Amino acid sequence: MNLRAVGAIYKFEMARTWRTILQSIVSPVVSTSLYFVVFGAAIGSRISQVEGVSYGTFIVPGLVMLSVLTQSIANASFGIYFPKFIGTIYEILSAPISHVEIVLGYVGAAATKSIMLGLIILATAGLFVPLHIQHPVWMLAFLVLTAVTFSLFGFIIGIWADGFEKLQMIPMLVVTPLTFLGGSFYSVNMLPPAWRSIALLNPVVYLISGFRWSFYEIADVRVEVSVAMTLAFLAICMTVIWWIFKTGYRLKH
Repeated sequence: MNLRAVGAIYKFEMARTWRTILQSIVSPVVSTSLYFVVFGAAIGSRISQVEGVSYGTFIVPGLVMLSVLTQSIANASFGIYFPKFIGTIYEILSAPISHVEIVLGYVGAAATKSIMLGLIILATAGLFVPLHIQHPVWMLAFLVLTAVTFSLFGFIIGIWADGFEKLQMIPMLVVTPLTFLGGSFYSVNMLPPAWRSIALLNPVVYLISGFRWSFYEIADVRVEVSVAMTLAFLAICMTVIWWIFKTGYRLKH
């Protein structure tokens, strides 16, 4: 394992965070605060409790997941797409560094930034509503697992995209709607049976449900199912990345 090469990629990507701190950290925190004001105050005044938890407190895990999902994809996709755009990806591919080490550097940095952001948003949420984390170890496990999985997904998008428009297309048109419809601001159990069955086809439901369980021990699906679905998506992303490097898809041409 070439740890020096992995560290070089990791440090370079992390340094970009501090150069764009307003975009990377401040902007998502401000957006989350606005969600609390709009949903927590306006809608929360009309919905007293959801499954025994105040509405403002109930939406905290969903808001954290919303930011972690979107930022994981954005950080990883841009991190690998920009070297493709300016042509330095060929220098990386020709360097004495394996494909695994390339993925570790880029995905590790993207996941680290997303985890940091998730914890900052969690601390921000504590300023608005009282937080009680029943299972802090499971909370961190779900946070790390989600950040790594969607950073891998973002890495795939960054390699697939051949323009800035495609780089934004899947996060904006697919991931964000799935997150909003995945129980971020409501419980799937509140839906009619037919719509609940449809909602369970959304993979984001399982992420948010498991993460919310670690806070309040309430979940839309069993925790074991949430973990299994997340691990399955992680395995799919890893398999796709293995295929990309094996075939050179969008890398060597």
